[in-house]
Amino acid sequence: MSDKIFQRPQALKDVSFHYCPGCHHGIIHRLVAEVIDELNASDKTIGIAPVGCSVLAYEYFNCDMFEAAHGRAPAVATGVKRVHPDALVFTYQGDGDLAAIGCAEIVHAAARGEKITTIFVNNAIYGMTGGQMAPTSLLGQVTNTSPYGRSETSAGLPIRVSEMLATLDGAKFIARVAVNNPANMAKAKAAIKKAFELQQKGEGFSLVEVLSTCPTNWGMTPLDSSEWLEKHMIPYYPLATFKTPEGVSK
Repeated sequence: MSDKIFQRPQALKDVSFHYCPGCHHGIIHRLVAEVIDELNASDKTIGIAPVGCSVLAYEYFNCDMFEAAHGRAPAVATGVKRVHPDALVFTYQGDGDLAAIGCAEIVHAAARGEKITTIFVNNAIYGMTGGQMAPTSLLGQVTNTSPYGRSETSAGLPIRVSEMLATLDGAKFIARVAVNNPANMAKAKAAIKKAFELQQKGEGFSLVEVLSTCPTNWGMTPLDSSEWLEKHMIPYYPLATFKTPEGVSK
């Protein structure tokens, strides 16, 4: 009889994801769930689902979940953490939710040093609503609302959220990772685990930005999408730990 070496994390419900083929949300969900399991924290974890492709995250994570209005997950998480200071509180947000309508929310949560963790999924486009240009869409990137490519003159430059938040004193751990290959997946999981562990130790705000694909709205195959991420997104959004508490290794 062979030993089982791979199985669904207990922090994920035994249901099928609704995500499009090749979307990285499923991978990111699994990494978050594995970390929750390893920290033995399912009964103490409270997640905040956003508006966007991961709006149904509460259907997938096997822990207490709230649904927030568009962009307001950090505000909801702030209230939850202050009422339940011993809980492991995280928000799970896309770039449209976090960097557009929710930009002020995430900035001020970080500035206040709220003891919450944000998993920020950056796929450089609005996914659920049909592929519009997002604050993180790259220059020249074709979207439904930038059919000739994003223009610096009319739309400005893409926002580097991690670099921006790392300037705030209340932010204690800020990292950018990717899940386009197994090596990067391992690094992404390590960053998520570090962010959760720092929250358990009472440190301030933490955020892990995860570069992700959107094959459907990019108009690419899953394989081509991963290659596009590596060729175009990573050079503009470099993978790095931008901030970590003193005495904690990067």
